[in-house]
Amino acid sequence: MKRYLMPLVALLLINCKQTEKITFTAQEIVDESIKDSGGALYGNHNTSFVFRDRTYISEVQDGQKILKRLSHLDSVRIMDLKTNLSFKRFINDTLVALPDSIANRYANSVNSVHYFARLPLGLNDPAVRKELLGTESIKGKDYFKIKVTFDQKGGGDDFDDIYVYWFNKETFKPDYLAYDFHVDGGGQRFREAFNERYINGIRFVDYNNYKPKTKDSDILDIGQSFDKDALELLSKIELKDIKVTEN
Repeated sequence: MKRYLMPLVALLLINCKQTEKITFTAQEIVDESIKDSGGALYGNHNTSFVFRDRTYISEVQDGQKILKRLSHLDSVRIMDLKTNLSFKRFINDTLVALPDSIANRYANSVNSVHYFARLPLGLNDPAVRKELLGTESIKGKDYFKIKVTFDQKGGGDDFDDIYVYWFNKETFKPDYLAYDFHVDGGGQRFREAFNERYINGIRFVDYNNYKPKTKDSDILDIGQSFDKDALELLSKIELKDIKVTEN
């Protein structure tokens, strides 16, 4: 009897574990990840950091998110300022007029750096659509795999890009992300988070930035390509001089 009972108990335990895996929704995973990465602190703290010799500042004023980028070229000081409604460029504190095409390009550039620096916060933006694809193992660890797409309304110029995030099943932190983009000829990128640190309660990471060695690969398979060392390291994305202050 004991000989038959033990496999039955093992089978029940496996079924319980499998049931536990699918009790989470994509939204619940993202909510838990945001909570563990800073949560409410994002709404009442300002952040700044240096990335590739430019200073990026995120502020909240009267409930509105304001994103800035400060650059210096000799004696010229350039400030790009993006809100939900507009983009403005100031040179030595003087507002300059820009064609819409250039303004949009600058605005997207500013938003992109802030977006990645503040992840996973942006995954709850109104235009985001999240789909839990299941679980996947990378480098011996198990992850929730979530596909992210965007509504055209509110999704920006790159609304048709596809993102994939891998959330650690134990910590709910996004250790990896990938995206399929279409601008500048298109392509795919895979990012591996490292150097995690918390500054006044808000999580920041740096990234190893990879691309596939071959073209026409499926973005949903890129995690397994990384696991098999089939990606090429392009660059390191490192944030320096991070500051977080209460507003």
